Amino acid sequence: EVQLQASGGGLVQPGGSLTLSCLVSGFTFGDRAIGWFRQPPGELREGISCVNTKDGRTHYSDLVKGRFTVTSDNAKNTEYLQMNSLKPEDTAVYFCAAGEYVPASPMLPLWYRDWGQGTLVTVSS
Repeated sequence: EVQLQASGGGLVQPGGSLTLSCLVSGFTFGDRAIGWFRQPPGELREGISCVNTKDGRTHYSDLVKGRFTVTSDNAKNTEYLQMNSLKPEDTAVYFCAAGEYVPASPMLPLWYRDWGQGTLVTVSS
């Protein structure tokens, strides 16, 4: 059974940093794409990053490119989302998910079958 568990959310001031973790089980790194998504209050879920764990190819949404970085610790079956220079508009529930790597649209939620529970990130002074 594939399981993903996101953690690390919290309250952070604008300009601050936060690192989210996604612990995965039930599949081997190298078999799936792992994506990070977020859902701001009252809005649709949006993809913000994707890693093809087979070759390490990584994609970022224009909204977070240059501020967010994804890293993986294969030994711990954990993927991390380092978020820097946070803005109030980054406030959202953040999710990690596992699915198929589709190069044409790697962050489309449709390709992701297995989802973890969300973790809330609030950026506010």
